[in-house]
Amino acid sequence: MRLCGERLLRKCAELSKYIPGKSIEEVKRKYGLERVVKLASNENPYGPSPKAIEAFRSYSDLHIYPNPEYRELREKISDYTGWDADRVVVGAGIDGILETLFRILIDEGDEVVIPIPTFPYYHILTKLSCGKEVLVRRGENYRIDESIFDAITQKTKIILICNPNNPTGNAEDAKLIEELVNSTNALIFLDEAYVEFSDVSFSVDAENVVIARTFSKAFGLANLRIGYALLPEWLVSPFRAAMTPFPLSTPAAKAAEAALDDVEWMRSCVGRIKAERERLYKELKKLVEVNLSQANFLFFESPVENLAEELLKRGVIVRDCSSFVGCGNHIRVTVGRPEENDMFLEALKEVLGC
Repeated sequence: MRLCGERLLRKCAELSKYIPGKSIEEVKRKYGLERVVKLASNENPYGPSPKAIEAFRSYSDLHIYPNPEYRELREKISDYTGWDADRVVVGAGIDGILETLFRILIDEGDEVVIPIPTFPYYHILTKLSCGKEVLVRRGENYRIDESIFDAITQKTKIILICNPNNPTGNAEDAKLIEELVNSTNALIFLDEAYVEFSDVSFSVDAENVVIARTFSKAFGLANLRIGYALLPEWLVSPFRAAMTPFPLSTPAAKAAEAALDDVEWMRSCVGRIKAERERLYKELKKLVEVNLSQANFLFFESPVENLAEELLKRGVIVRDCSSFVGCGNHIRVTVGRPEENDMFLEALKEVLGC
């Protein structure tokens, strides 16, 4: 008997693939280049603390499963954030945190409110979970505005808010978020992946709020996939019951612990990135309409077609955002080292004929 595999797939799920930025090796091969800089994935160009690298490398008991409590890491996260360690959970990046939440909260047809444009995986996960997307276009300067309240119904289960927002870089209005928290029973998921780069911050702790952060960006541990979140107390037990067993390897957890023991390294990196962000913004503003950013990247509308491809030919990888829901001919460029940013600016000027 021949089995038709497609017959076994969930009927309600819409499957779509997350498309990451191109790799340096891929671009070198395609265009025969010797030097390529990657400014597409919002990575920390200075890398993690040397203490984190040493902690990762020195762990040798690879035949033993991790301790599923991750107690030491959660306590260090608590010291860093001021959060209650008993309400902190960890996962394989913020994506892993979200996947567990969707697993326990979203039934077929439940509504998920997504202000657009924003992180593409929100859309993928909603469709994969058989939820219903409710898209809300952002207002002036890409901030969420009062129109989001009209999108919330009795069927709304989760409201996804990236703050600062990816790909636009803006921070949200604290008063509006507070009003949103107080006016709905839906779960509000605050994705603070870029919070360390922001000059604007606010504290919110409520029964319907999850705050998620990552070691991928400011801490420079993107390859280890370490996310964490503060959950309301009622959600902790269901989350731990539904999460993937052993979501982090022990070497990854040890690296994160060491990174938190060396916060000064991270803050030094963030300081250099923010200084370069301001310089790059000023230079870009002479060439294109660029958005102010509270993250480690800048977002602008390209004045020409195929800009990302033209930059690739010149050895610069940026993020073409035309596939992001709610975006047009937009580009997101990560703030790199000064010499990388200079290479980007030179390539951009060449493409634009400046």
